[in-house]
Amino acid sequence: MARDDLVRLTGNVGGPNCDDDDCPNVYRAVGGSIVVQGNICHAFTPRAGEGLVEIPETVLRKAVRALGW
Repeated sequence: MARDDLVRLTGNVGGPNCDDDDCPNVYRAVGGSIVVQGNICHAFTPRAGEGLVEIPETVLRKAVRALGW
């Protein structure tokens, strides 16, 4: 999947030090799946090919509103 295949659902919520691509965000892929960008979380080791990220609740709420859920 390429970056062009993603629709950004959230904006910069991390403050003045955030650029367009380096803050927690939620995206929707062409096929309808959700892609989350956030800080790496080490709570447990996920299966191969998976990862854990941590995002602020405000980012998730904004994404839900953007999707009309």
